[in-house]
Amino acid sequence: MANCRECMRRLYEGNASPNEHLCVNCYTPEIISAYEQKAKEKTERDQLVAEQRKLRPPVQEIMLTTETAPNLNITKRIEIVTAEVAYGMNIFKDLFASVRDVVGGRSEAVQATMRDARRTALYELKKEAHAVGANAVVGVDLDYVELSSGGSMVMLVATGTAVIVEE
Repeated sequence: MANCRECMRRLYEGNASPNEHLCVNCYTPEIISAYEQKAKEKTERDQLVAEQRKLRPPVQEIMLTTETAPNLNITKRIEIVTAEVAYGMNIFKDLFASVRDVVGGRSEAVQATMRDARRTALYELKKEAHAVGANAVVGVDLDYVELSSGGSMVMLVATGTAVIVEE
């Protein structure tokens, strides 16, 4: 069987309350009321989150490295948006990358970190565009900058133009 949520005593057939999560000693109107209040607050919070998701349109997936595309009617250009992501390579990735630098070949650890940085930067760029009322980003450019010698810190800067496209 389980333990009482209040006093952590082992629940068994003789001391279990009708609640099944409390022992008979802890099963008081005040505690039951507190549990019911928490459940009610959680339900209200879940409903509020669901309502906010309905009101807020999702972050759009339209991102282009070009200014235009076939069947894309840009109705308004809003502003330039940017996202910066700084990633540090840990010492083990640095060690293996320096070995790969000497013997040649690909460093999967560094590639994975750079892939994560790219995905994060593009997601942040979408959020920035959404925040200014855009539903697409065009002219996306990615720039990688080495922040420290030896490549242990790398920054990725994503820029683009936030636009509204006709749906």
